[in-house]
Amino acid sequence: MVILMFGPPGCGKGTQAAFIASRYGIPAISTGEIFRAELKAGTPLGRQASSIMAQGGLVGDDIVNQMVASRIRQSDCSAGFLLDGYPRTAAQAGFLGNALRDNGFPQPTVIHLEVPANVLVRRVASRRQCPQCSRIYNLLSQPPQVHGKCDADGADLIRREDDREEVIQERLRAYQEQTGPVIAHYRDGNYHLLDGDREPAEVQLAIENLLTRKQRLVKVPRRAPRISRVAQSVGA
Repeated sequence: MVILMFGPPGCGKGTQAAFIASRYGIPAISTGEIFRAELKAGTPLGRQASSIMAQGGLVGDDIVNQMVASRIRQSDCSAGFLLDGYPRTAAQAGFLGNALRDNGFPQPTVIHLEVPANVLVRRVASRRQCPQCSRIYNLLSQPPQVHGKCDADGADLIRREDDREEVIQERLRAYQEQTGPVIAHYRDGNYHLLDGDREPAEVQLAIENLLTRKQRLVKVPRRAPRISRVAQSVGA
């Protein structure tokens, strides 16, 4: 099972990715996680990326693609995996398709969560974070037990700079421009657009129903044709 998660900032993609990973026993992999692991391990790819970023440059597709290819070959991905934040371009999508085929994986199931822009702005603007443990709260859907305080350590919650409304609007615009060609790449394949403007449990149920149907259709073993007794006697 290979799953690609798409959705704009604030759509609840991270929550659903964690649910899928737990429910189906596969790792949920983000490009950020891959980068941090490569940098921490000091791999050749990690050193290349670190050198580029130290000079203020952007890490190109060639390095990003190789990092992803290396990650999906690890043993915890043998039964499948979920990618969040990759591919970001049509070229990356093409590379991923080849990498999946070369490593014996099926082509991906694409889950795209759709939420109206005004809902997203309201959701993201209501986010708060604990500066000590980094736990995220939402004043609308997942508020802390004590207003303005982290449930875990009692620290004063903060509003991140990128959760301001004007920043959110710009991120949504950039997301649409960037993701449009990638969605177009997958739209005629195993692509599923789901309504993300629901309670998380409802979205989880929709995803679970979708993946259950997919699993029933994948690789049903064909039995060898039965040889009749007459045929056996003729061949004897």
